[in-house]
Amino acid sequence: MRTILRNCSKTELARSFALFFGLFTLVNLVGELWFHRTDANLWWIDIRFLPALIERVTLFVSAVLLLMFAILLPMRRWRRISTAFAAGLLALVAALNAAQFYVLVTKGAIASGLPIAFSLFVAAALSLVALCAIRQVTTPAPRFQLARLMLFTLLWAGMFPFLQTLCFGKTDYRRAADVAVVFGARAYANGQPSDALADRVRTACDLYKQGMVRKLIFSGGPGDGPISEAEAMRRMAISLGVDDRDMILDAEGLNTESTVRNSIRICNGLDAKRVLAVSHFYHLPRIKMAYQKSGREVYTVPARERYFLRQTPYSVAREVVAFWAYYFRPMA
Repeated sequence: MRTILRNCSKTELARSFALFFGLFTLVNLVGELWFHRTDANLWWIDIRFLPALIERVTLFVSAVLLLMFAILLPMRRWRRISTAFAAGLLALVAALNAAQFYVLVTKGAIASGLPIAFSLFVAAALSLVALCAIRQVTTPAPRFQLARLMLFTLLWAGMFPFLQTLCFGKTDYRRAADVAVVFGARAYANGQPSDALADRVRTACDLYKQGMVRKLIFSGGPGDGPISEAEAMRRMAISLGVDDRDMILDAEGLNTESTVRNSIRICNGLDAKRVLAVSHFYHLPRIKMAYQKSGREVYTVPARERYFLRQTPYSVAREVVAFWAYYFRPMA
């Protein structure tokens, strides 16, 4: 892979960026209009300052220009100028999105364990597209050009959720809310929570004791023994000073999708308007997406880890695949 990256040209990289973002944008627009989904283009750029119709038209035209740049070379002068303008404009917006992130961090409205805005990567990629479009070099096509283009596009498809786990997942969006939903993890046969589960419960209890939430929803599946994950969380929360009356157990949270579905039903019953979701950083992008696809917005809070869990690299790799699985799968 290192040799391929070293031998590739800037134009090849730019074309693969353009192909990925162009396809991603069009799929999101179709999903939003046809399936009435939440605007998934917010995962890579925020242009909501524009009226809704102009926003969609801008994204559609930009996506078409990006795809044409990726697939149809060489370009005529009007396409070079149009593509460079569209990519440059989106790069500027992405840079402004990044600036907004740092303003919020500076003000203390959000906190980040890894203060690198995802939008910076987007701005850099689009800037490269704009540069290569305006300065197109008509060199002979390299061998296996299509294969290399697809290889790099697949690489960015893997890097996209990976960077989301680091940039979005590590960002703490906590604020005053009605309830916090805590996602389950392993509970041992003796009823003791695993280290991962304990991290999540401890973080949620801190939110409760700080007065940021009034209720805690503990959701999980069966434990290794007779005590479920939700019950193990309840027992730990009581030991940390949480009133039993302020806890709601969901023992049917067998996976992320079921926890999202069950917690939405519980929150509706509580008339909870603002909801926090607590889990480990690598899990939070998929949680956010699942709530969005179910028509609910939540604010995510990464669990404060007492130490680095050895299963974290595996969990991050798993989430890269799970991110796209949830993206393409319609929620029940």
